[in-house]
Amino acid sequence: MRCSRVRAWLLLTVALLSGAAAAQGQSAAKAKLYNTVRQKLLDGKQIFSFTQSRLDVAGYCELAKHYDYAWFEMQHATLEFADIEKMIAACPRAGAIPMIRLPDAQEFHIQHATDIGALGIVIPTVDDVDRAREAAKWARYPPAGRRSAGAGQAARIWGIDGINYRQTVNDNMLVVVMIETPTGVANAFDIASVPGVDVVIVGNSDLSSFTGFAQTDDRYQQMVTKIHDDTLRAGKIFGQASATYASGHPLSKDAKFFQNGPSNDGWRPPGK
Repeated sequence: MRCSRVRAWLLLTVALLSGAAAAQGQSAAKAKLYNTVRQKLLDGKQIFSFTQSRLDVAGYCELAKHYDYAWFEMQHATLEFADIEKMIAACPRAGAIPMIRLPDAQEFHIQHATDIGALGIVIPTVDDVDRAREAAKWARYPPAGRRSAGAGQAARIWGIDGINYRQTVNDNMLVVVMIETPTGVANAFDIASVPGVDVVIVGNSDLSSFTGFAQTDDRYQQMVTKIHDDTLRAGKIFGQASATYASGHPLSKDAKFFQNGPSNDGWRPPGK
């Protein structure tokens, strides 16, 4: 009799624990990411940025209230990591998620970007899987990548309210690669298929420059369509650098990620 009671108690305990685990799993599945850009993309929304090309703490903090993310420009501007670090620290979690377009996919640059608090990196002129793999590799901690533990401000900014930054940031990081050349177009599916690459966008101006085709040229549009098709076939998110393609274009319904564009609350900079 006693054995029967013990067995019943054990079965009840297991059932309760299983139910709790299932509820916890469902809760975790529904939990929103603190990288709101990644969350919006997973929800199928279009997202837009403002471009920050110089050190301007007050200006950055005002703009950050109104856009999905900040595109810190380090490929074509003279911004330094220390400049971006100051701006992110001045108004952390202001609204716009900090992302940095780097000049390359080197470990040095990606680790600096992530350590100062960027939750996304944009890598330009990706022609092959090697560059895409480098981008993905250094952006995330093991076992997903090779990012090493640093002493930057990232954990102080995002590791709040009981959040363990080290254990959660891999899921919140966004790796964006840009295809801008005929070689990149040819390799688009392989590039998009690289594990850890989340978004593939067309570098519209440079694709036109590298090919010699105007953006109105059918040959140019065929290349954009190939990038689109290959990206979706690889199960990744498609975007275009130019927000003019966010609507009124055959691929607009599938294009989610843009540089610049409208604010998320209808706000416009003074004088515009």
